[in-house]
Amino acid sequence: MSKRKFLTAEWRNLVMINYEVDAEVLKPYLPAATEIDLWQGKALVSMVGFLFNNTRVLGIKWPLHVNFEEVNLRFYVRHFDGSVWKRGAVFISEIVSKSIIAVIANTLYKEHYSAMPTRHSISKQGAHHTSFLYEWKFGDKWNKLGATIRNSLKNIEEGSPEEFIFEHYWGYNSLGAHKTKQYQVEHIRWQVAEVTDYVFEADVAGLYGKDFEPYLTTKPYSVFFANGSPISVRIGDNLQLAPTPLK
Repeated sequence: MSKRKFLTAEWRNLVMINYEVDAEVLKPYLPAATEIDLWQGKALVSMVGFLFNNTRVLGIKWPLHVNFEEVNLRFYVRHFDGSVWKRGAVFISEIVSKSIIAVIANTLYKEHYSAMPTRHSISKQGAHHTSFLYEWKFGDKWNKLGATIRNSLKNIEEGSPEEFIFEHYWGYNSLGAHKTKQYQVEHIRWQVAEVTDYVFEADVAGLYGKDFEPYLTTKPYSVFFANGSPISVRIGDNLQLAPTPLK
């Protein structure tokens, strides 16, 4: 039986800049009962910018907390529940402009939200292209993440790299050495557009730690754009991993 919806919203105009990293860098963030989900043997992280619109928490719209930007850094895991593999994401960092969103998510879901000033822009580039830019202010500097796309959407192909990046319908957060928070994310299968240019300028060491600096300051493995859709996040539950007996 599905759990009650905790959050509903629309996720729109998702820019995903994907980097290959050494899997060892991710292991400190790996929740119990999950393993790193590899794409063709590669461990990937994604810098993500998107719009969070029409947001409701337990069905309620909170004034001034309905529409906002989010920028996050995530990687990919899977969990075997005894019958099927569930593919999910783990968030290393999530940035929004609304402090109450950060407090609620960090308290109830043990997420890793920070509140910073954010802004975005959408601009036409001639007749056939559009640019999407997300910015967040860390210290006295505006960081940037964005992409220019061709104005033509297509379906995600089965077995494609876009499918690997976008088709994760579970979230996992560590609650300690032997416990993990698991929650379900629901949305339709998105459409994608060709990315013709991108930008990522950020204080990687300051925002995400020096371990990520060698990877997030190089050419990305791939850059994708998805149109997004309405989404639902179900109330989560806890996975308990039995401790390993001492020998």
